[in-house]
Amino acid sequence: MSGPRKRSYFLLVNLLVVLFLLAPPAVARERFKVAWTLYVGWMPWELARAEGIVDKWADRYGIEIEVVQVAEYIDSIERFAAGEFDACTMTNIDALTLPAAMGTDSTALIVGDFSNGNDAVVLKRRDDLRAIKGLEVGLVQYSVSHYLLHRALGSVGLRESDIRLKDTSDAVIDMAFAMTDMQAIATWNPQLNLVMGLLESNKVFDSSQIPGEIIDLTVVNTRTLQENPDLGRALVGAWYETMALMSRQDSVGRNARAYMGEASGSHLVGYESQLASTRMFYDAGEATRFAADRALVETMDKVRRFSAEAGLLENPQAVGIAFADGSVLGNRDNIKLRFDNRYMQLAADGVLAEPVRAVEPR
Repeated sequence: MSGPRKRSYFLLVNLLVVLFLLAPPAVARERFKVAWTLYVGWMPWELARAEGIVDKWADRYGIEIEVVQVAEYIDSIERFAAGEFDACTMTNIDALTLPAAMGTDSTALIVGDFSNGNDAVVLKRRDDLRAIKGLEVGLVQYSVSHYLLHRALGSVGLRESDIRLKDTSDAVIDMAFAMTDMQAIATWNPQLNLVMGLLESNKVFDSSQIPGEIIDLTVVNTRTLQENPDLGRALVGAWYETMALMSRQDSVGRNARAYMGEASGSHLVGYESQLASTRMFYDAGEATRFAADRALVETMDKVRRFSAEAGLLENPQAVGIAFADGSVLGNRDNIKLRFDNRYMQLAADGVLAEPVRAVEPR
């Protein structure tokens, strides 16, 4: 990390420390804000908002939840880390390299899906990944696309030093690829499908080649969740009601998927094509088991090592990552990212009103 981004990164870290020291003792709250950005796996939050599902579950617990769309992905996470939002959609990779690395203790409350082709490296007029050597590659630097590119390069014996990175906003990356001489990008849907509609665009590596590694989450500030467990119950309850709605194979389900397609700038067919390359966890029990699988520990070990190589962590041991069984990767005295499947388990068991059992790090 270098230049203006490095300076802004450390300024934000210092600001978060000051805000933490000045913060008054926390008390139970009634109003919360959730941020989301355009992506197939996070569109259900827009459906849940529009259908009144979020309001229904918030009312059940006597709280208010505002669901807000943010235009740029990285901006949404940085605003979450700074305390503007109580929850935010993000990948497992970005949860570590942004809020956790910045010192914000966060909890992965909902494991929504993993990318199974929705993220890809695309080249113009070339159909071999090896041809990327020497090219400038557009991507949201230090994001999930950076991780995907890292894994892609490694698969053909290349390193980051063999290419040139161009930090490009996710809001304009499709236009930059279409209208400039940019020859290579790493991006996600819906931008990916837009660029694949261009002549001579070739997908040379995608997330289906690293299944289960790019995981889409709804992340909550840990302190906020601990002091307001009803927020966790309401969000999880709303999410799985929405999962049941959008997965229906009748006119009701099709209308729900069509709405999400239109809300993402596409249509029913386009949205369903994105769903086809997404491994959605429609069932809370399945998501709970995925979050408890030891394979997740192996995945996060890859992620933290990438983060250290990219300069986003001082070393792989700097930040602690806690898992559902209480095990910890890295510094157990500095846990900043937690995979907590307890609320999803309550939803799977149909007992969201019951207390959440304690899990001690081990």
